[in-house]
Amino acid sequence: MTSSPNSRNQKNLLLIFTRNPELGKCKTRLAAKVGDHTALEIYTFLLEHTHNITKEVRAAKEVHYSEKIWENDIWENTHYHKKAQKGKDLGERMLNAFKEGFEAGYENIIIIGSDMYDLSSDDLNTAFEELHITDFVVGPAEDGGYYLLGMTKIKASLFKNKAWGTNTVLKSTLNDLKNESVKLLKIKNDVDLYEDIQYIEAFQPFLKNI
Repeated sequence: MTSSPNSRNQKNLLLIFTRNPELGKCKTRLAAKVGDHTALEIYTFLLEHTHNITKEVRAAKEVHYSEKIWENDIWENTHYHKKAQKGKDLGERMLNAFKEGFEAGYENIIIIGSDMYDLSSDDLNTAFEELHITDFVVGPAEDGGYYLLGMTKIKASLFKNKAWGTNTVLKSTLNDLKNESVKLLKIKNDVDLYEDIQYIEAFQPFLKNI
């Protein structure tokens, strides 16, 4: 007897890693070109986009804050469980989030950041569907990293010995997965630099004075 879509969805967990939107503390590489205030405006816009595309995703949802949990923000407590990231570096923080998710009984877990304008609800639902037929899902980013990582089991090596924020992360991650069943999603553009957004219409209001 096969499980119904609803019962499968109850085993899905979406982890959203976010930075607290504070002046001078987010999108620092972008801020080098556009300034701290504009960078904060753009990051706030990206947070709102991430909220909008994740709200209806068929999964439980957790927001993991970089600094501290904000109780009254766009992430409603009715839809998102709020946690603080735990660990010395990004890899350790992601690994701990996945471990806690599996320990809580979830079977298909996906992690994303909060700076992907090029991501949709359909993309996320499709990624969860892929995890019903494969063990790992990776969304390659144009800059050599990844915008999404999904798994049905813990593989700690994915989070160790990585130069986070560089163009080697995707290659190193896929090397760790060479003996696993993996689905690669479409390549997408994340937002780290001015060049990532300079020609995208949605960002022009923020860039008009640059």
